[in-house]
Order: sequence, then C-alpha cells, then structure tokens
Amino acid sequence: MFTDSASHLDDLAQFVLDSPTSFHAAHTVASRLTTAGFTQVDEKGAFPAGAGRFFVVRGGAVIAWRQPERFDDTTGLRVVGAHTDSPAFKVKPDVEFTACGWRQLAVEIYGGMLINSWLDRDLGIAGRLLSRDGATHLVRLAGVARVPQLAIHLDRGVNDGLKLDRQAHTQPVVGLETGVGVLEALAEQAGVAPEEVVGHDLFTFDSQAPARIGLGGELFASGRLDNLSSTHAGLAAVEDLGDGDDLVLFATFDHEEVGSETSTGAAGPFLADVLERIAAVAGLGVDGFKALIARGSCISADAGHLVHPNYPQHHDPRIELGPNAGPMLKVNANQRYATDAVGEALWVQACERAGIPHQRFVSNNAMPCGSTIGPITATRLGLTTVDVGIGLLSMHSARELCGADDPHHLSRALRVYLAG
Repeated sequence: MFTDSASHLDDLAQFVLDSPTSFHAAHTVASRLTTAGFTQVDEKGAFPAGAGRFFVVRGGAVIAWRQPERFDDTTGLRVVGAHTDSPAFKVKPDVEFTACGWRQLAVEIYGGMLINSWLDRDLGIAGRLLSRDGATHLVRLAGVARVPQLAIHLDRGVNDGLKLDRQAHTQPVVGLETGVGVLEALAEQAGVAPEEVVGHDLFTFDSQAPARIGLGGELFASGRLDNLSSTHAGLAAVEDLGDGDDLVLFATFDHEEVGSETSTGAAGPFLADVLERIAAVAGLGVDGFKALIARGSCISADAGHLVHPNYPQHHDPRIELGPNAGPMLKVNANQRYATDAVGEALWVQACERAGIPHQRFVSNNAMPCGSTIGPITATRLGLTTVDVGIGLLSMHSARELCGADDPHHLSRALRVYLAG
C-alpha cells in the first residue's frame, strides 16, 4: 500500500501506460497479483480449498480473492468491484481501407465517448490477436493514427457547432495507401505471419502519457481514468492485504461502458461463478452460500462527476464536489446507483477509519443519471452494494482530469473496507 498520494499517483500513471485496453489491464493486474503472492487459478480445473490468495483471468476481466482456512456462520464477505474498459474506437473485422491516397483504420464507436475529444490526437492501436494455433497475443502500436479535423477554411461555421457523422468523420488516418498495413505491423510485433491471425479485438488509445498539471501539480490528466482509477485503487488495496477469517474479493470487469451484458461483464456470470465455486469447495451447500451472501457487501468503485466550473448549472445547485476533497458516495433515488442507508454507513465508516475526506454526489433532477456495475451486482447476487468513486472533469473524453490526491484517498478507503 502506498503511504502517500505522490507515489500512488506515479504508480497509477504507469498502470495506465501499461493498460491501453481491458486485455492489457487484465494482464497487468494478473502480473502484479502474482508478484504479491496470489496464485492464478484455471477455470477449466478445480478450485483450491483452504486458506490462500488466488485469482482468475477471463478475457479483459480479473477476480482476485483471499480465502480463509474454513467457513462458518460468522465468515464475512466483502467485494470491491470496478471495470477495465473505457470508451474508444474499436477496429472493425476488416481492419483498414484506402481513400484519396490515404490508408485509414476502419472503426466503430465503443461506449459513450466524447467524440470531439479524440480529434487531432496521436492515437495508438492496441488489443489482442488470436492466431491459428489458439494463442493470444497482446499487441500495441503507439502514436500511429489520427482523426484529422477539417480546416476552418473549408468549414467557416464549425465554431458555431461541430457536428460529427459517426461513420464519415471518425475513421483515423494511419498512413499512405502504399505504406505498410495495420494488421501486418501488429502481426510482426506478435511474431506471427499475418495470414495466421484468425481474430482480433483492437482499440485506439490516446498516446499522450498521464501527467500532473496545474500550477502546484494538484491535478492529474490521463486517459482511461474512468475506470482504471478504481481498478488501480482496488488492486493497490488488495496487493498487501493481511490474513483474515473473511472471504474478500476484488473484481474488475470488462464491457461496463456498453452495458456489462457479456461473459466478462458485471451482468454476466463471472462473479457468481467464482463465488459459487469457492463455496462449493468449502462445502457450504446452497443454504450456507446464501447465508454468506446475506452477510456480505460490495463497494462498486467507478468514477463520478466533479462540479464543472464552466457549467455549474448542470449539477445539483446545493452540492460542491471538488478535486482533492475525497472520493464521492453516489446516490440516486431511482437506483441508477445502488447506494442505500446501510451502504452509506458502511462507506462513511471506512472513510473515517482511513482518515480521508469524502463527498456525496446527487444529480441535478433535470439531468439524466448514468449508472455503474453497482445496481447490476446488487440485482444478480443480492449483496448490499454502495456506489463510490473519485470525481472527474471531462468524463469519457480521450483525456480526463482529477485531483492528484483523490486516487490515493480511494485506495485507502478500499483497503480499510477489505480489511474489515
């Protein structure tokens, strides 16, 4: 566990650099868990019995847990949930095309991105290739693509309102028609022939490195803070977790930005599968498993919205959510966030014991509210669930902004919660 926000932030910056896609994030999480003494479990084999620290990787998702030696009617259950994906351009099956002498990447929009924020940026391409022999290859090319804007000389009214066609105006340029192909470059990096590639999941990412900004370095700008800020905070909290008699899990899912309804998303069976198999190996039976769930709780950690100084009218007029004032508790009457009074008390006590500041978020009643994996987890498992997260400006932009201290605040609170 990092003892100060500066070292935590440096580690978060490196984590973002190492994790341009959900698949890279899962790989990075798995590597760090292994270093921290966790043992990887193959879902195709038996789950381990007895005390230990374990994890499972499924695509771009990871679930890690500390398992007690024995289970009884006093064994507690605590879960921290996050997600590894962020809005981006996803590469289509036919990777590229040519137009007017340019080579272009064929993409569609993944998640609810702020499209204009991706214009005129040096974009990388990263993800996984599947080769004919069944192997998975993680690949990345930094700074090879760009979605160029039309010059103002050719559209004099652009500053009166930019309108982007999702098909015509979002296809990145990656080179010249006569240059090397994208798939060929990625296959070369993976060490396979292009014709051996039989499948791919590829995304764009912003090549600009994370950085402290602000006159006093009090702010942090980075891509993928939604939601690598929570994934990293949960990972840092669980890496040095001590022994205990309760079952604690850290789960970071994929596909939250597109609804979570996949085998690796929070609406899929992944978390339930892992919990049920842990319970089965422990000999709990159906009644014992349901009792464990009834004693359990979950903190759903996902980024939230700071009050925007240029658009304060878009926020509840009686809240003042600011950077470096601690992570926020997210509340919504229509249960777009899963927080209730029980979860609120759980979170407030965790923050108090961690010695960190905390804030509360509610939406402006006239504005639609987003959602998280929190309500999904509560619905699927019946766990008491509370939604929290650090505040951002420019959420779903190619480059988001938070307070430099807030990621560390979140991790400290999650560490206290997991420790019980």
